[in-house]
Amino acid sequence: QVQLVESGGGLVQPGGSLRLSCAASGSIRSIASMAWFRQAPGKEREFVATIYWSGGSTYYSDSVKGRFSISRDNAKNTVYLQMNSLNSEDTAVYYCKTRATTASNYYVMDYWGKGTLVTVSS
Repeated sequence: QVQLVESGGGLVQPGGSLRLSCAASGSIRSIASMAWFRQAPGKEREFVATIYWSGGSTYYSDSVKGRFSISRDNAKNTVYLQMNSLNSEDTAVYYCKTRATTASNYYVMDYWGKGTLVTVSS
């Protein structure tokens, strides 16, 4: 199985920055991509950003483009989300997702972390 552990959430003032991390561990055979999603109170979970492990291509939602940056450390199976110019609409639980194969399952599957809370407030 694959375990994902997010960290780096917390309380930040409007205009501030935070850096989230997500480390994948377990019986990983290969990672295809890792992504960040978020879910604000009373809203559905939405896509934030993704990065492909081979080549490093990145994609962002329009709401965070230009403010957030996703990066990876292949050796550590870790993805980061640098969040700048935060505003109250960024308040949400941020979830990490990986699309990977494992030692026992050659089919690509999605695995989710438990989330980390980001609160943007003065």
